[in-house]
Amino acid sequence: MTTATFKLEILDAKLSALELAMDAAQAGLHVSIGDGTITTIAQAIKHTGGGLQIVSKMPGYCYAIPASKCKVGSKLRKIAGSTCEKCYAFEGFYKVYKNSIDRAQAKRLDSLSDPLWVEAMTFLINHYCRDGKAKNLRGTFFRWHHSGDIQDLPHLRNIVEVAKLTPTVSHWLPTREYKIVQLYRRLYGEFPANLVVRLSAHMVDGDAPSGYGLPTSTVTTHHDATCPAPTQDNECGDCRACWTPNVDNVSYGLH
Repeated sequence: MTTATFKLEILDAKLSALELAMDAAQAGLHVSIGDGTITTIAQAIKHTGGGLQIVSKMPGYCYAIPASKCKVGSKLRKIAGSTCEKCYAFEGFYKVYKNSIDRAQAKRLDSLSDPLWVEAMTFLINHYCRDGKAKNLRGTFFRWHHSGDIQDLPHLRNIVEVAKLTPTVSHWLPTREYKIVQLYRRLYGEFPANLVVRLSAHMVDGDAPSGYGLPTSTVTTHHDATCPAPTQDNECGDCRACWTPNVDNVSYGLH
């Protein structure tokens, strides 16, 4: 695994407090709502638990929370042959710098309940995820959870709101939380066009998740992987298949 460089940086958006509160009430949920306005990068970093990150493999910014808090993933880690058994978020760079990474990710996890999280995330993504000559601009592709996964329905709802409020950015959300995804769709309908929710297979060499009508990903030990990263210095390069909704399945080689 190549050494990833994490830079804690960030961005803005506004969410209708009334709309979110009404939706949460319909779902039987409590969502904390605030009425403040994020106007600076420093404020946005504070309300997102540290802001956005850069991982060397990715073409844009990312956001991570602890893999130890994955719901389905934590169960799969105990199953031989699962795609989470040897999760990279517990190895390599993550293992070497475990203490500092754990502290940073715990702050981001805690920030998910911050009333200004949606506004702060939107501010950061709109600020940094765009084309330009400045060194801290990395283009219009964003990845959710290079570590961790959706925690609950309010979490997914907030991610969707951020996607809606950042329409010029392509979002990729890989997840094993099929039930939360399906609950969201039953309550609120389909995801915005700029958010690709890609369901991840549970077992190595297993079938892609089926019957959901969403793009998928699998992990293979054979020679049929479609992800080109291993052949190009473990980077995405020009490939954007994971962010492309009409790419039905992306197959990753086991690593």
